[in-house]
Parts: sequence; structure tokens; C-alpha cells
Amino acid sequence: MLVTGVTIQGQRLLYPRMALGIIAVSFGAILVRFASEASPLAISAWRLSLAAIVLIPAAWMQKDRTFTPVMILWCLSSGAALALHFILWTTSLVYTSIASSVLFVTTHPLFVGLGSFLLFKERPSRRLVLGVLIAILGGALIGFGDIQLTGPALRGDALAIGGGLMAAIYFMIGRHVRQTVSATQYIALTYASAAVFVLLACGITQTPVFGFSRSTVGFLILLALVPQLIGHSTFNWALRHVSASRVSIMIVGEPVGAGLLALLFFREVPSSLNLAGAALILGGIYLSLRNKERTHVHEY
Repeated sequence: MLVTGVTIQGQRLLYPRMALGIIAVSFGAILVRFASEASPLAISAWRLSLAAIVLIPAAWMQKDRTFTPVMILWCLSSGAALALHFILWTTSLVYTSIASSVLFVTTHPLFVGLGSFLLFKERPSRRLVLGVLIAILGGALIGFGDIQLTGPALRGDALAIGGGLMAAIYFMIGRHVRQTVSATQYIALTYASAAVFVLLACGITQTPVFGFSRSTVGFLILLALVPQLIGHSTFNWALRHVSASRVSIMIVGEPVGAGLLALLFFREVPSSLNLAGAALILGGIYLSLRNKERTHVHEY
């Protein structure tokens, strides 16, 4: 069903739920650090596998006839991009700070805008171009600050940017698939295929996925339940009521939440360059997505 604007119920619950979703995903980097006994591949495998196990029964009961073989192939491609996104981003946390990693990985809206221009010939607005330039300047400031602190941090920043690129591919495929497939079925198959890809990578690299301490297993379970299911599910719920652009704009609050949590749990105090770069990246993303468009979404 195509709806225009924001429903009365959605308008009442939108901002409280989005606030909950942003808080939930902000805990992602924190929980990854707490589960550092496990490798990045193992962490990604647990996160995606547990989320898929929870969602598959709900998706199976829907029995959506629009789930064609072509759409299944799109979902598998989306799952591959999502798997790479989590592998790259989780690995980045080994080398760089939580604040820098989360900031760089949430540049995915910029890649979505550029990808739409290159693939779908959508002419970028002046705001998009200016937003990209501002965000690049912010990234340069953060990268320079990390080089001053420690050389490996630059590697972590690059991995996080790669994770953002993979997320953009995931979102662009999702935009196409969600025109005919419900959110539950799309996310369930995407999570499941992503989990399979990560588990295959674990097998090829002989990376252990079991044998961790109880506390680490607890953090891995929380990672699947809080950032993945609560956080990402909230964003998918919001897409029923407002445009994807508005949801993306609100998601950029994640770096702020993650930075505050990193300061609270790990005493990671951002440098002045990091703060300046953070402000520019967030401002660039916001500016690039602030397009004047009528709100309309598919209600699934």
C-alpha cells in the first residue's frame, strides 16, 4: 500500500522509536570491543546468524508470492555486500578508535548518492556535491589526527570507509527489492545469506567461531539482539512512515552516540581534529541528504 506523508500513529511513535534505534546501534562498536576475544569474522558470524535465526520463522509465515527467483538473487547479492560491510567495519575497530570507525562507516549515504548518479543517472544536486566535499574534508581531518596518534589508525579508517561503501551497495539493492518484497522477508534472507558468506570465510581462513568465554558469548548475543534486531529493525519500521532520506539523516546520530559511549566505557577522548572532522562529516551527510522531496513509502 502506498502512503503519503506520515501516519498519525507513525508520527506519534516515530521520534521515540528512532531515538531508541539510534541508541541501540550506537552500542554496536562498544559490544564489539567487549567481545574482542573473538575475531572480527567470528563476531560478524554470530551477529548475522543469530539475527537470521530470529527473523526466518517470521518471514516463512508470511509466504509472500512476490518473492521471485530474481528477487532471491538480489537478496543474495545484498547479503554478500552486508557480509563484507560487517567484516570490514568490525576489523577496523582493531586499528582505529570507535569514534573514527563509526564516523567513517556512516558515510554510506554519500556513496548512495554517488552510486545513484553513476548507476541510475540521477543528477546530483548542488547540496549533494557540497556535502560530499565537506565530508571529504572532515575525513581528511580525522585521518590526519589518527596519523598523528598512531600509524595503524589510518588502516582502520580505510577499512571503515570500505564498510561504508559495502553498506551503500546493500542499501541500493534494498531500495530496488523493497518495491515488491516485504521488509521482513528481505531482511531475513539478506541476513541469512550474509551469515552463510561469513561462515564460509571463517571455514576458509580456519577462524574459530566457538570456544569463547561466557562473557564473550553474552556480548555476541547482545550484539545480535540490540544493534542488529532492535536498531536496524527500528530503521526498517521507520521506512513505513517517512522517506529513506529522512531515516538516513536521523541515522547519522549514531556516531555521536557511539562516541559518547566510547568516552564512558573506554575513556576514549576525541582530539580537537577528530571533533572538527566529526562535525564536518555529519554536516556533509546531512546537507547531501536534505533534498526537497515528497515523503512516500511502501507500507509493508
